Amino acid sequence: MTIRIVRLGTPRAANEGLRIGTVRRPPRGVPKSEFASRDFYDVWYPVLSPSPELVAQALQATDDKQWQAFVRHFRKEMAEPDASRTLDLLAALSHQTNFSVGCYCENEAHCHRSILRELLAERGAVID
Repeated sequence: MTIRIVRLGTPRAANEGLRIGTVRRPPRGVPKSEFASRDFYDVWYPVLSPSPELVAQALQATDDKQWQAFVRHFRKEMAEPDASRTLDLLAALSHQTNFSVGCYCENEAHCHRSILRELLAERGAVID
């Protein structure tokens, strides 16, 4: 059983399981009834998305120093009780079932999902 870290809107992998959208906003121009069928997500869960201010900070990061500042702030947000408990839950579930967590960003290295990958691994999650 594993967690896959994915780019939302990309084709699903075999046995990927439930796809969780950890994004601030739903996909633009896509009817809600088509989110899953168009490979965005089955469940929208913005609790694991950066705050609107941090989304703006991430989008404006043009060098490693700015990106690392975003990482520090996002990790602080993910240490808040609701997010932290959710990460603990997902890490535990990764030992029982397949599911995926994702965002829209093309480059995972400059996307909050790279930090989610690290946070889940730190909690003992099984990650593909």
